[in-house]
Amino acid sequence: MPRPRKQKRICGMPSCGTFAPCGREYTEKDVVLMSLEEYETIRLIDYHNMDQTQCAEEMGVARSTVQRLYTDARRKIAECLVESRMLSITGGDYTLCAKRKDQCEGCRRRRLGGGF
Repeated sequence: MPRPRKQKRICGMPSCGTFAPCGREYTEKDVVLMSLEEYETIRLIDYHNMDQTQCAEEMGVARSTVQRLYTDARRKIAECLVESRMLSITGGDYTLCAKRKDQCEGCRRRRLGGGF
């Protein structure tokens, strides 16, 4: 029996879930799907300048899981840029942070620019 999958903790949904180059029609095969936990690793590591260990702690998973998610997310972003494909951020195996952003310690630290 396989191990049960651990849900990754994310702080919130992206404000926009689809990104695409302008002036082109897209078919289903032109869309690259990125999970919400892959998006969260990009947000934490690249946008909030966390390292993989800090990101793993924030998401409640192992660092090796974060490394895999981050590698997959970067490959998908590169694929969209190089091949002019649409990126859709949806789905995954996650749980939303139970607190509002102004109450979540991790969210508040990042928003106020405090230490990690």
